[in-house]
Amino acid sequence: MKVRILMRHIREGFKNIRRNGWMTMASIAAVTTTLILVAAFLALMLNLNEMADNIERDVQLDVMIEQTATQEDIQALGESINKLENIDSAVFSSKDDELKKLIESMGEDGQAWEMFEQDNPLNHVYIVKAKQPEDTSAIAEEIKQMSAVEEVVYGQDVVKKLFEFNKYARTIGLVLIIGLVFTAIFLISNTIKITIMARSKEIGIMKLVGATNGFIRWPFFVEGLLLGVMGSIIPIMIVLTGYYYVEDILSKQTTYKFIELLPYAPFAFQLSGIILAIGAAIGVWGSLMSVRKFLKV
Repeated sequence: MKVRILMRHIREGFKNIRRNGWMTMASIAAVTTTLILVAAFLALMLNLNEMADNIERDVQLDVMIEQTATQEDIQALGESINKLENIDSAVFSSKDDELKKLIESMGEDGQAWEMFEQDNPLNHVYIVKAKQPEDTSAIAEEIKQMSAVEEVVYGQDVVKKLFEFNKYARTIGLVLIIGLVFTAIFLISNTIKITIMARSKEIGIMKLVGATNGFIRWPFFVEGLLLGVMGSIIPIMIVLTGYYYVEDILSKQTTYKFIELLPYAPFAFQLSGIILAIGAAIGVWGSLMSVRKFLKV
């Protein structure tokens, strides 16, 4: 019996979609447009977050050791650094290793530094990474107070601005997505409200013959769900098609690891699932809002 009732509600939901004709099409078109923006912003924000995380993971402290430091001083410094809280790693790099990295990083221009291989002017270095990138500045201040430390280099101003940018970008992106989602809810809610008003007499008769409010609401619940899901299909196709070509172009042309986009798979499946879930959720929520406000039987 319950299965037959459920099937009846589903059929009525589909009938409501067909019965409203142009209003249904207009609602789906509006929701589609809104969800295209939601999907595009979501794809952008997920990739910006990934890029920001990559940059944050690459933030490190270069602890320059005094030229006069003995081997015992260097070892004691390393032990002191490793005792600090929130330290992920502290790797020693000799001045010879630092010179090699400098020569390699400068390409052909690095050949000019080869003359310093016999009389290396660089410092031994401890390369330190924090467990949480936000703790980098605090860790740097602690290390500066240690013996045998000449300087701590980590691009203080750049790191601070990077963390601030990431925080504001994530907040603004989240606010925009939430705003677009509520816009879609409003559009679906209005469509279902018109449906309810157009069928007020039929609903009144159903109530008179004993139909419960729950029995009357279910078809509108199904209608909202269908509007949301149908409105999410085109946005998924458009955004994923565009993403495929952008990701393909960037992967071939960029040499910077931190601006790599998330791989198309499994990102495409994840984004599709999220947009379908958002579409279904706003459809159901819009339906419930309309029924609650305008179903007076």
